[in-house]
Amino acid sequence: MTEIASLRRTIRILPNDPDYRLQLAGALLRVGDLDAAVEECRAAITLQPDDGNAHLQLGLMLMAKQEWRAAASALGEAIRLEPDLSHAHYSLGSVQYSLGNVTAAVESYRRTLELRPLFPDAHYRLALLLRVTGRTREAAQHLETAAAGGVPQARLFLGNAYQTGQGVEKNLGLAIFWWMQAADLGQQTAANSLSKVRRQALASESTKQRRLELQSALQIYRNTLWNDFPDISRPSEPQSLGKVLREQNRAEDAIQILLKECFALSEEAQAELATLYETGWEQYLKPFDK
Repeated sequence: MTEIASLRRTIRILPNDPDYRLQLAGALLRVGDLDAAVEECRAAITLQPDDGNAHLQLGLMLMAKQEWRAAASALGEAIRLEPDLSHAHYSLGSVQYSLGNVTAAVESYRRTLELRPLFPDAHYRLALLLRVTGRTREAAQHLETAAAGGVPQARLFLGNAYQTGQGVEKNLGLAIFWWMQAADLGQQTAANSLSKVRRQALASESTKQRRLELQSALQIYRNTLWNDFPDISRPSEPQSLGKVLREQNRAEDAIQILLKECFALSEEAQAELATLYETGWEQYLKPFDK
């Protein structure tokens, strides 16, 4: 609140400076006073109507209030003033979708990516809309980019796509890989999918064919782990990457990979971890204290 009081004092002295109005709008937004923030933003625009960023800020505040049509108008004005304002195009995509204008939303996200090709969240949002409109193959391509860029939900949905063959060739091993990537970022639904795969691979009530299918997929996942270590020669026969890393004294990598391999039912990795648990590993890991 001290910041707000200070900005109000400054505005009393300099009432015609739009920058201080925008700063006050931002401060009010941070304390949850949306109505007052919108008023200050509009005051700044009155003082400097050709400031695209001010219209963008107003649009974002109106989005927070779920005043979609007013937000679309503000964002549209921001784009008119500054056509290359990628954030405005991205936010307008969300607004258009909320208004039910899927085609317009797709175009906004495409324009965002023309301006910022490496914007993972825009790839993700576009992928969702492409799936809705039945363009699953193109959607999968954007999901892949978003997943590689670290968007947890994109990793989940890409895993689901590989599980069902939606827009990509069906591949349960890659589904497991992307679910694992999503789970690493705290995506609980992906973690649940992984647990289900693991349970079914071990369950006596699963058919033999189903168990073999799941175990093969888990082996494919374990094989993909080698892709992150191009400096290590890949063996012709399946081998624990974690064990190889341990032999090279790459402690941090070794432990992480062994844990992933164990989750993916590698007996070799499980035996290696059991040994480490009992005997320890030099300065890296203390032995179990019986």
